[in-house]
Amino acid sequence: MTRYRNTWAEIDLGAIRYNLKQLKRLLPKDREIMGVVKADGYGHGSVEVAETLIEEGVRYLMVAYLEEAIKLREHGIKEPIFVIGRVPPQFAQTAVDYDVELNVFQAEWIKEALEHGFDGVLSIHLEFETGFNRTGIRSLEDLREIVKQIEAASGKIKIVGAYTHFATADEIDSEHYNHQKTTYEKMLKELNRLYKGPIMTHIGNSAAGIQYPEDMRQFTRFGISLYGLYPSKAIKSLNKVTLKQAFSLFSELIEVKKISPGEYIGYGRTYQAEEEEWIGTVPIGYADGWPRALQGFHVLIGGKKQPIVGRICMDMMMVKLDRPYSVGEKVTLIGKSGAEEITVDDVADYLNTINYEVPCMITSRVPREYVNRKVD
Repeated sequence: MTRYRNTWAEIDLGAIRYNLKQLKRLLPKDREIMGVVKADGYGHGSVEVAETLIEEGVRYLMVAYLEEAIKLREHGIKEPIFVIGRVPPQFAQTAVDYDVELNVFQAEWIKEALEHGFDGVLSIHLEFETGFNRTGIRSLEDLREIVKQIEAASGKIKIVGAYTHFATADEIDSEHYNHQKTTYEKMLKELNRLYKGPIMTHIGNSAAGIQYPEDMRQFTRFGISLYGLYPSKAIKSLNKVTLKQAFSLFSELIEVKKISPGEYIGYGRTYQAEEEEWIGTVPIGYADGWPRALQGFHVLIGGKKQPIVGRICMDMMMVKLDRPYSVGEKVTLIGKSGAEEITVDDVADYLNTINYEVPCMITSRVPREYVNRKVD
């Protein structure tokens, strides 16, 4: 694809392959990985990441919404796909048509889906609410009612999985984690009593999979860690796995100029030069997901830190240079330049947020370019 603006995100698929192999080594040999590619693969590109994971033996994928699953199907992905977000019941037929598995946690949902009607068999996973209090089946009574309705549906709905989601797995030795796990096991035992079909179990996210690999069920939903990012600093401190960041962000200088003492930079004149200074303009802004809150942060040019000065604009920003550089000089916003590096965590820390948010917030206006697509 022609790049008309020299701003791009570089996705290292070799790093994702490496991370997958490291995470596999944590799990017992009879356990598998469900590759989480929701939110366009955490901003890395869902199709390209899914293809890479499948090449490496991953045979189950997870997304958040039905449209994300449809996108994968329309790009030729044939492996099972589980949609973890609630899909309105009137779209049960769409799920069947695209052979996509849905999350169900309400008896009313089953009733409405059957009233709308659909051809074929709908595969679902039941979510157990064990202490996260987001979505899920809250009681054994509710579980019994749901299974009763499914059993009465004459084979139209098939339970294929049962799962939960941990609230504090990214904390070390959390008591609440143990409470949730015990609650899940209690509900699963009841489900197995009520329903005789085979049920695939999955409870762990990246944090649980890294901290408690021996507790993981048939599948572990690895997401953020596949992309080389740790779910928390506490999990990283365990030193159980070494990951490689897959996301980098680059641009270039499009103007370089010297300004005089007393001159101002940008909207609102928030930065004033105290001496003669070299200023470079970079074609990336908040419309690209590089927020105004990063004013005062830095980029890398020529292997050196260069501070962002003035307010970040919608499409551009300015940086203070240590010397004059040529127009076209590469600018590293996330990634390595010489001996220096800006990590996703560095950006997240400056923004007082989590690393998950950073690659997700870089908009589709910034093209993703892929390196190390194939195994050497």
